[in-house]
Amino acid sequence: MTIPEMLLQAVQWVLPARFRADIPVVPVVRLAGTIGVATPLRPGLMLASLARTLERAFSVRGARAVALIVNSPGGSPSQSHLIFTRIRALAAEKKLPVIAFIEDVGASGGYMLACAADEIVCDQYSIVGSIGVVGGSFGFVELMEKLGVERRVYASGERKVMLDPFQPEKPEDVKRIHAIQKDIHEHFIALVKARRGAKLKGADKTLFSGEFWTADKAIELGLADRVGDLRSTLRERYGDKVRTPLIEAERSFLGRKLSGVGMERLLAQPGLADDLVSALETRALWSRYGL
Repeated sequence: MTIPEMLLQAVQWVLPARFRADIPVVPVVRLAGTIGVATPLRPGLMLASLARTLERAFSVRGARAVALIVNSPGGSPSQSHLIFTRIRALAAEKKLPVIAFIEDVGASGGYMLACAADEIVCDQYSIVGSIGVVGGSFGFVELMEKLGVERRVYASGERKVMLDPFQPEKPEDVKRIHAIQKDIHEHFIALVKARRGAKLKGADKTLFSGEFWTADKAIELGLADRVGDLRSTLRERYGDKVRTPLIEAERSFLGRKLSGVGMERLLAQPGLADDLVSALETRALWSRYGL
C-alpha cells in the first residue's frame, strides 16, 4: 500500500458516512402511484417529472446498484414504457445493476416499471402481473334522452368522434379499439419476454392473460425472483453498513410548502371536476387489485 493510500484510509475513518468510499451505497428511487393519470393536484408518474430524479440516482458517486421501490397499479402504457426505457438507458450508460422492490402492487404498467430492473424482489403479499391492456368509458345516451338534451358534434374526419359516450356505441368502433389494445398487448408481452427471458415458466396463455398473483405464484411463474424487502436484501448483498439514500424530485421552496405541488401548478389547475375524475380513475385502478 502506498503512502497516499494509507493516508486516505486513515482519513476515511473520521469522514461522515456519505463521503466514505469504503461504505457501499445503493441510491433508491420510489415509483409510487398511478402512471400518467394526473391533474395538477394529483400528479401521476410521468417521465417528465421523473427524468431528473433518475439521472441523479444513477449519477451517485460510488453507487453499487440502483434500487427501485415500485408500488403502482399501472396506468398509461406510453408513460410506463418511457420511464422503463429511460431506466434501461441509464443502467447501460452507468453500467449499474437495477433491483426492483415491489410493495403493494407491481401490476400492468407498474409491472413494466419493475421489468426495468435486473432482479425483481417482492413482499409475500405483493400483487404482481396483470400483463394486459384495459380501457373503459361510460355511455350516457339514454340519460341524454331522458333529460331532453340533444348532442351536437361538428367534426371533420369519419372516425373523429369514435367512442363518443354521448352517442350509441358502434360495433366498428369497438373493433377498432380492440385492435389497438391487441397491438399494445403484443408489445407488452415482447418486453416482458425480453427482460425475463428463460426465467418465465408458465404458458403464454396464463402469463399474459391479464391475471395477477401474489409473490409465491409470481416467483413460480418467473415473473419475480424472490421474496424480501429493501433493507434486508441490500444488507445481505452489500453489508450492514450499506447506505440507501432516497433520491427525490427537487422542489422549489413554494413546492415544498405545498407538499409537492408548485404554486404555479396550483394556480393553473383546471378545476375540481378534472381532479374528481382523476381521483375516480385512480381509485378504479387500485380497486382492480382489491386495494
